[in-house]
Amino acid sequence: MSEPERILELTRAVHDVANDKIQAIKKVTGTTRILSLNALIEATRAGEAGKGFAVVANEVKNVSQSIDSITQSLEGELSSTIRDLMSLGQTLIGQLRGSRLADLALNMIEIIDRNLYERSCDVRWWATDSAMVDCLAHASPESAAYASRRLGVILDSYTVYLDLWVADANGRVVANGRPGRYPGVVGTDVSSESWFVDAMATASGNDYSMADIAANPALDNALVASYATAIREGGEADGAALGVLGIFFDWQPQADSVVKGVRLQAEEKTRTRCLLVDRNMKVLASSDGNGVLKDVVRLRTDGNQMGAYVDDMGNVVGFSATPGYETYAGMGWYGIIVQQPAMDGEIPARH
Repeated sequence: MSEPERILELTRAVHDVANDKIQAIKKVTGTTRILSLNALIEATRAGEAGKGFAVVANEVKNVSQSIDSITQSLEGELSSTIRDLMSLGQTLIGQLRGSRLADLALNMIEIIDRNLYERSCDVRWWATDSAMVDCLAHASPESAAYASRRLGVILDSYTVYLDLWVADANGRVVANGRPGRYPGVVGTDVSSESWFVDAMATASGNDYSMADIAANPALDNALVASYATAIREGGEADGAALGVLGIFFDWQPQADSVVKGVRLQAEEKTRTRCLLVDRNMKVLASSDGNGVLKDVVRLRTDGNQMGAYVDDMGNVVGFSATPGYETYAGMGWYGIIVQQPAMDGEIPARH
């Protein structure tokens, strides 16, 4: 439990104790008033002999009324002060919780950025492999078969990819790394795919393209992050583009491990949704598995790259835009964490 939550808990405890004691005082003063009234009645019956006792009974009544007045004043002042303390505690909790969720959202998007940065390095490196260059330069069945075997060796070491493709300058796939698993890939026309078009348009071997997360029909409709770059003559950065190497990152299990691996307390997990969204706020990954590539999230950034706020439903929302990593500028994505209030109001029960 954080310090503001502890303050709020203590404030509630003080409120409960004060309320109990005030009610006890009211009960005593009520009893005292009844006793003073009974004493006055008896003093009246006693006539002259009871006059002195009547004076005492009146004083007891006056003291009881004074105590009652003080008690009511105390109750009002305490209630006002405790409300202010509760409000302050709630504000501090909201700020700390929002700040924490924003930090977790930043950590989430940073992990993805670093992961995707590595993908951009992989594709540029493998495009210089002699097997890829020879496959397109010689355009023979033997060179294509060797390229396919070479891609298979790479895939054995890099299990985060579903497949790797070599496409010629016309956009026809001539080799892939898993022909046994995806036998229909060779011969596929990818000339209209954005990753192919953008890769062929790159200025040098230092550049690459990335397509939005999408289901790839040739890969059993699995969700993939597609990276590509031109394969160039001689494997040189300034060589003429012979075709394209496309690599397909197995998005869903990798993204799931990020959104489901956010460091939340046990009691938070059932009321917290962790999301990765694209630049249009379309859900790319969700810790509850819902709405991927379907839902569009409403995010209020107020022009900030990172921040937190409480939405209309009372949920605390923390967010962070992609900061990029090294030469990877990011795709305009966001990490978002939406947390519902605790069931008991705001504070988890202490054990």
